Amino acid sequence: MSEKMPVLFVGHGSPTNVMEDNEYSRAWDAAGKALPKPKAVICISAHWVTRGTLVTAMDKPRTIYDFYGFPPEMYEMRYDAPGAPDLAEQVRRIIKNTEVKPDLDWGLDHGTWSVLKRMFPQADVPVIQMSLDANIEAQKHYDISRQLKELREEGVLIIGSGNIVHNLRMARFDDSAYNWAIEFDQRIANWITQNDHDPIIHYEKGDQAAALAINSAEHYVPLLYTLALKEENEPVEFFADKVMGGSISMRSVRIG
Repeated sequence: MSEKMPVLFVGHGSPTNVMEDNEYSRAWDAAGKALPKPKAVICISAHWVTRGTLVTAMDKPRTIYDFYGFPPEMYEMRYDAPGAPDLAEQVRRIIKNTEVKPDLDWGLDHGTWSVLKRMFPQADVPVIQMSLDANIEAQKHYDISRQLKELREEGVLIIGSGNIVHNLRMARFDDSAYNWAIEFDQRIANWITQNDHDPIIHYEKGDQAAALAINSAEHYVPLLYTLALKEENEPVEFFADKVMGGSISMRSVRIG
């Protein structure tokens, strides 16, 4: 029997966090060490948005450099974790409310590998990614993820990777934070603590702070995949819980 795995949401921020010694990379290091070793990882990254839901099904997923203008050493990094075609097929079987198609082209984007390289630096845990269907509403994303609960019992670590507040148009190159960004980030944290997921799912009913925090939803939606997997009385912990660059929340969540 495998140990039931916690679930994570990681605010990943800049790709360069993977190579820097900062409060976020150190928090990811610590989070990885605090976990039981997973049988495999499923990551839902903000950086793989598709038509329909896809899951990577190759034996050896490639490292994707889906960014530009960064230091040359960023493009030399590799994360050669094996894939898990059998797990991909299992995901396809257990998700009943939408068709999940296998993908042999994508790999591991920086929303996945920049985090896992700090958490599991040996790259010895098999990894698959599941995409975000751009054509469905937030509630459907949440409902899709709920069907993955049984995988936790089998030692599979499920990670949502994005940012609760992510507005690059208003980002600043300093360590400050807009008041609205702090307000929205804390509001979400309070709802998570209270186990009140409905207002988190229906974020579009929010106020101006919500509209500014989620000017596009792809970084926010991975949080829903994490929260959907929470059991009623499971503990919740936050780490790296800070808003930086004006409008980027690095708040990360561990459930279980």
